[in-house]
Amino acid sequence: MVQIGYTMMTEQAGPRDLVDHVVMAEEAGFDFSVTSDHYFPWLASQGHAPNAWAVLGAAAQATSRIPLMTYVTCPTTRYHPAVVAQQAATVQLLAEGRFRLGLGSGENLNEHVVGGGWPSARVRIDKLREAVGIIRALFEGRTLNHHGPHYDVEHARLWDVPATPPPIGVAVSGELSCKVAGELADLVIATEPRADLLEAFDRHGGAGKPRVGQLPICYDPDHGAAVDRAHDQFRWSGLGWKVNAELPHDEAFASATESVTKDEIAQAIPCGAAVEDFVEAVRAYTDAGFTEVALVQIGGQHQESYLKWAADDLLPALREL
Repeated sequence: MVQIGYTMMTEQAGPRDLVDHVVMAEEAGFDFSVTSDHYFPWLASQGHAPNAWAVLGAAAQATSRIPLMTYVTCPTTRYHPAVVAQQAATVQLLAEGRFRLGLGSGENLNEHVVGGGWPSARVRIDKLREAVGIIRALFEGRTLNHHGPHYDVEHARLWDVPATPPPIGVAVSGELSCKVAGELADLVIATEPRADLLEAFDRHGGAGKPRVGQLPICYDPDHGAAVDRAHDQFRWSGLGWKVNAELPHDEAFASATESVTKDEIAQAIPCGAAVEDFVEAVRAYTDAGFTEVALVQIGGQHQESYLKWAADDLLPALREL
């Protein structure tokens, strides 16, 4: 049976609300949760971007059952991998073993803030591979000296190391990232229901490991209001990761999506309150081979009503998949 997750989307709610929402998601019966890690929202209408790691620390203390996960952190630019290792180990201790570290090669949207330019996709994947190695070495609790093609680590050691290190997931979008994920990760992460990505992950050593997808939805009893909100805040999602990884700020995303229509959004994102529409969208992921699907309810101020509806109607229907 597929596991259904809740997304704390840092781009659309402030830190206290995010923690309140994941507490409600735990009470509603979601199987796990994930947290985005942004410095900028995709569009100004989303309106937020608090620090994900501070939110995760608070969420770890406010919840008791629901697993937590970054979806995803880029450990190569805005953060040094040695810092990510310390953050992840600390959250794993606070969450008492409920944390998974999702990693990816990043988006210019968030990483540009520290300067230094935005490298090519191949370089970003090479940096991710090296970063994963550094993080795993530090999770072992040993003192690390590392001098690689992209990173230096000088006499680093984690002094608070969980007995069980956080499992590491890697986000994939093509063959190169699938190779890194298959060889180095404990699970794979994707945002499209593409069986070919999972097949590539398996070819490179990922067979039998969890595979986690993510699906944007927009619940509202008023179908038109749901479409309006999805168009206002999530029309960027159809651009694809080759574009999403490159644009530098929210104004660029606004410009790039000027021609996206509400009809196109209504076709791409389940909107409204018809449970069967949401179930069919999740089924696309299960049919592709995903074992977990994290839902993103669009609209930071619309979480409470969504979570009540999910507990009463959506989750029971999804349990039948």
